[in-house]
Amino acid sequence: MKRFLSFVILTCFVLSGVLIACQKPLEKSDEKINQDEKVAETVKDKVESKRIEGLPSLSGLVQKLKPSVVNISTTSVIHQRGFSYKSPFGGGQNDPFEDLFKNFFGNLPEQEFRQRGLGSGFIISEDGYIVTNNHVIDKAEDIDVILEDGEKYSAKTIGRDPKTDLALLKVEPKEKLPAVTFGDSDKFQIGDWVVAIGNPFGLGHTVTAGIISAKGRVLGFGNYDDFVQTDAPINPGNSGGPLFNLNGEVVGVNSAIVAGGQGIGFAIPINMAKHVVEQIKDKGKVVRGWLGVLVQQVTPEIAAGMKLKEVNGALVSDVTPNAPADKAGIKRGDVIIELNGNKIESVSQLTSSVALTAPGTAEKLKIARDGEEKEISVTIGELPENIAGQQTEETARGSTQEKLGLSVDEITPEIALRLNLKENQGVIITNVAPGSLAAESGFSRGDVVLEINRKPVKNLDEYKNAAQSLEKGKSALFLVERGDNTIYLALKIE
Repeated sequence: MKRFLSFVILTCFVLSGVLIACQKPLEKSDEKINQDEKVAETVKDKVESKRIEGLPSLSGLVQKLKPSVVNISTTSVIHQRGFSYKSPFGGGQNDPFEDLFKNFFGNLPEQEFRQRGLGSGFIISEDGYIVTNNHVIDKAEDIDVILEDGEKYSAKTIGRDPKTDLALLKVEPKEKLPAVTFGDSDKFQIGDWVVAIGNPFGLGHTVTAGIISAKGRVLGFGNYDDFVQTDAPINPGNSGGPLFNLNGEVVGVNSAIVAGGQGIGFAIPINMAKHVVEQIKDKGKVVRGWLGVLVQQVTPEIAAGMKLKEVNGALVSDVTPNAPADKAGIKRGDVIIELNGNKIESVSQLTSSVALTAPGTAEKLKIARDGEEKEISVTIGELPENIAGQQTEETARGSTQEKLGLSVDEITPEIALRLNLKENQGVIITNVAPGSLAAESGFSRGDVVLEINRKPVKNLDEYKNAAQSLEKGKSALFLVERGDNTIYLALKIE
């Protein structure tokens, strides 16, 4: 019995020691848990700090901006016959297929179809003025504007400007609307972050982000191409929507995409858009500045042919009589290299800058003429409406094949009359050899050669003499008349 009691006592003693030993590690474990929590909080703070110092979340910015962006739904009415018919000659009274169609099918009545379109826009004033693209609302009979909260308003068109693809709408809101803030598109840089908000594919307020990829893009839409390129995804339905910087300011109007392209979208710079919209709102139309010159880009070949120091500027290939440039003394062959101290690097930069200048404004131009630079003062005029050049019609085949890849013929009074040419002197290009350097340099059948290397070409003999004197390995500068315009073309001699 004593032995049993002793065993029990010993066992209890051992167990109590084990419990005491086990209790101490548990207390250390609690301390460790508290330390781990503190470490986790510290790491979290560092992560939050880094997130703020680097690229922050755009959620707060987006929530602030979305109410200023609207979806635009349009309805247009089109008329066509009961089934689709498209003549290869375009239709109309002079179409030989028109009578055949009517005799066979009779005069089928036209049917009316309603076509719907989608786009985007943004609010620029509390009282309901909205900016969008012209092509979004072009030919629309009904325009509906849908706000972020689903409120729908019927909009009327205040004015449109097809040349810059901008339009101004107006709604009558029940209460004040949240308007955007304009940024300065002249100050942003390639690589700056931007956010696009719009209505792609009718999906409602969709947000995409990217950077400014390039500036001053010319897409061939008109004389005022000066697009901002971005890799922020822009899709059909985004047209007319805003492009924001990270300060929440509008820096562009999303306008164009490249079919099949990924990461390539284009926006109208907000400085140009603001100028156009203000004039539409105040005057009902856009008044543009005008110099009265036809200009073209300076290429390396042209720069070499004219012995220019740099490959930039806008080459004057023609001057409109009695236009502001003519009155100021600007001549054909001048290269405009600066406007009011700002270097001109492209034709679009010059045309856009002049267009944004109010008529009557005195400007200073720096030009290069015959290897020397000089300043000229010019008073900007108002751009007349419907200024456009015309191409010449197809001409008869020529008679002289030249080493330059050009066939030319002398201009007779009969040829000048038949082709409605401005000049009775010079030679006309009757053929351009396919794959030749002349073809690659932009020469076309029907062009009239007026000068070679700044020397007049009045007849076929002068053309031959000038062509034979050209040196291999150097660029020759041709002045040609094309339609109502004259342009310079550079041709490298091989």
